[in-house]
Amino acid sequence: MFILVSCWQHTKVKNKVEDRMSEAYAEAAVSVTITTLTDVLAFYIGIATSFPSVQSFCLYTGTAFIFCYIYNLTFLGAVLALNGRREESNRHWLTFRKVKQGPQDSQGCMYNWCCAGGSYDESTGTEPEHPMNELFRKHYGPFLMHKWTKVFVLVFYLMYLSSSIYGCTLVKEGINVRHLATDNSYVIQYYDWDDEYFSEYGPRIMVAVTESVAYWNSSVRQDLENCMVLLEDSLYVDKSLSMSWLRNYEAFAKRTSLNIDDRSVFLGNLATLFTANPESALDINFSDTEISTSRFFIQTINVSTAVDEKNLLNQLRGIVEDCNILMVYHPAFIFFDQFLVIVHNTVQNVVIATTVMLVISLLLIPNPLCSLWVTFAIASVIVGVTGFMAYWDINLDSISMINLVICIGFSVDYSAHISYAFVSSEKPKVNEKAVDALYRLGYPILQAAASTLVGVLVLSTSSTYIFRTFFKIITLVILFGAAHGLIFIPVLLTFFGFCGLLSNRRCQNSDQCFEKSPNIEGSQTNYP
Repeated sequence: MFILVSCWQHTKVKNKVEDRMSEAYAEAAVSVTITTLTDVLAFYIGIATSFPSVQSFCLYTGTAFIFCYIYNLTFLGAVLALNGRREESNRHWLTFRKVKQGPQDSQGCMYNWCCAGGSYDESTGTEPEHPMNELFRKHYGPFLMHKWTKVFVLVFYLMYLSSSIYGCTLVKEGINVRHLATDNSYVIQYYDWDDEYFSEYGPRIMVAVTESVAYWNSSVRQDLENCMVLLEDSLYVDKSLSMSWLRNYEAFAKRTSLNIDDRSVFLGNLATLFTANPESALDINFSDTEISTSRFFIQTINVSTAVDEKNLLNQLRGIVEDCNILMVYHPAFIFFDQFLVIVHNTVQNVVIATTVMLVISLLLIPNPLCSLWVTFAIASVIVGVTGFMAYWDINLDSISMINLVICIGFSVDYSAHISYAFVSSEKPKVNEKAVDALYRLGYPILQAAASTLVGVLVLSTSSTYIFRTFFKIITLVILFGAAHGLIFIPVLLTFFGFCGLLSNRRCQNSDQCFEKSPNIEGSQTNYP
């Protein structure tokens, strides 16, 4: 939106509306299309993840980007055209009534704003240059292109990259269950006390016998006991705290000389077991003819990190795979399962999405080397955001994974706009190309970054971890993305200046590469 409006403001006010629209869209449409395609594909690629919450988010957000793209190129374009009709017929900007004085009438800016149809610079024929555009063209751009400024930017970038890579090694996996509740919830206090007094104990795991088996058969009981012993031999299990109704029943039978190898005796005396151990009644589902299911419990210990939780889950499930009728379960397994695939899914999504970004850039940016720079910027921002997640105490989980998918989409925007403007600039020297790109798109990029930060700023005060995490990662994405677009990429492109020069040479060698637009009077813009 900001880029379309900026390109419209650079058109000549006295030209026909059709020509102004053509010129504005020629400048903005390709750049906007590049970023939209990459954003949409980034989110749609995220649908391939195994997390339903991430799938839903990516499907919704990717579709929203499509609607935003259509809206900006149709409705916003229509608004710009109507505004051009208003300027052409010299109507007031608020009341839309015709005014006598034309916009070129020099009676002061306040008069032109309040009493005329608009104002424009008579020397250029365009709307008066915004001070921020002038700042980028006359001050910031030349300062950034200074030799020693480039050296400082390069050193600063290497510091950023090294600290980000180091941060990536510190990122922790796993979601803390307390983060799913609001800060003032009693659940937070519960988990705090649990950590304080019972931190050595992990979840109490249920071992379920999923089929009806002949418990009165001594060999069946021995097989179940062997499986329980294997589970208890795990480093994460305290065997002294296990609970087994079958062991209690066998001990009871031994004390009373009860022959539980007989089916009728085994089933008929279960009531006696329940009298001695009432809690066992909750662990058996039986009838007069069979025991359809039953369960035992093992107590885990020393499960303090996400790595411990992954190892615990893998060990226990590996053991019960050999015991075909057993299953281990605890409600916390829904989170442990995430830890098994979160890193693989995240890396897979990032690699695939970055590859797709490269393909889109190669198709739409008329220079392969500059397309590589866009892809490099995406990877650089992703590494930076991931690394600084560790410094800002953010774990890698399904919540932050959603934001990393956002990172892939948003990180391309700023760098792609600047790279495309650099390549398409007609300036002869690389430094001039960089300054021209910053002049044309620096202010819209700054507007986009600032408006996004303002939009998510309110989330920083949320009492919910999910929203605060969203704020933190979006802030990192916007800051790093804008820094790449406005600082790093313009400087790096000048080190490999043949990015734009190659495009210019190809154009000079081909009569069909560029042609002047015959419809725009006085226009100096070339169109592919």
